[in-house]
Amino acid sequence: MLTAGTGTRLRPLTLVRAKPAIPVGGEPLVRRIVRWLAANGVTDVVLNLHHLPATLTAVMGDGADLGVRARYSWEQPLLLGTAGGPRQALPLVGSETFLIVNGDTLTDVDLDALWAAHGSSAALVTIAVTPNRQPRRYGGLVMDRHARVTGVVPRGREAEGSFHVVGIQAVHADAFNWLPGGTAVNSIGGAYDRLIAERPGSVTGFVSDAAFWDIGTVSDYVTTSRALSGSEPSGASKTEPVRHISVDPTARLSDTILWDNIEIGRDCSLHECIVTDRVTLRAGAAYRRAILIQTPEGVAATSLDQA
Repeated sequence: MLTAGTGTRLRPLTLVRAKPAIPVGGEPLVRRIVRWLAANGVTDVVLNLHHLPATLTAVMGDGADLGVRARYSWEQPLLLGTAGGPRQALPLVGSETFLIVNGDTLTDVDLDALWAAHGSSAALVTIAVTPNRQPRRYGGLVMDRHARVTGVVPRGREAEGSFHVVGIQAVHADAFNWLPGGTAVNSIGGAYDRLIAERPGSVTGFVSDAAFWDIGTVSDYVTTSRALSGSEPSGASKTEPVRHISVDPTARLSDTILWDNIEIGRDCSLHECIVTDRVTLRAGAAYRRAILIQTPEGVAATSLDQA
């Protein structure tokens, strides 16, 4: 699982937690993803760590309560990228063929069908994609009629007719073995581009109509979190970490997302806010469309419209 990134576009939320550890609909994103993987037969996960690693290990632990064995691949001091990270983790993964799963997106790709498509081809990489229905927002992959990836295009007019990557891949270790260890390399825009050029057909696409939820920006996060609020992915029995949220009965909250270890005092008023970990609001505090972060000096507020 690719969980090491710094989540720059999601700041200031990622100043508090690593992006995959951020709660979506009340549950850390990484737990939602792992629960879904476990429901589809995955028993072992390796997560790479770099940015705020303790926030990830705190919500995942050893994975036992989600029905998996979770282990960790450390990337310190250098963040190794979407190809360098898997290269670093190969000894832990210990398998020639495995899945790579983004730790910051949600999808419902048919994993059995993806795995079968990869196994029946000679490709080193099979990337789950959907038709790119938002080319002005997302770049995409270009594929020939045999589903071989022939290039990558940026968002905009060039992306019309391309395919949108939804964050799941089936791969062979040889897609990464040739990379130097401990070196930062991305997959798309780096290692995969070289494979496409030097070994045509080694990178292919698996096209489906799978759903896709993004939390790339604060706006995306709010939309996805509200859409999934109260939803429970199917799978292993849930042992939810204790959240410790105290809201005075006189407080007025509307369209507000609460993280963990929060105290909201008497007569507080919050409208369309995100209240992050360990925030304490004194009586009468009022915020509208704000992100609240606890600092040593007190509560810092950032406008949602500026994030």
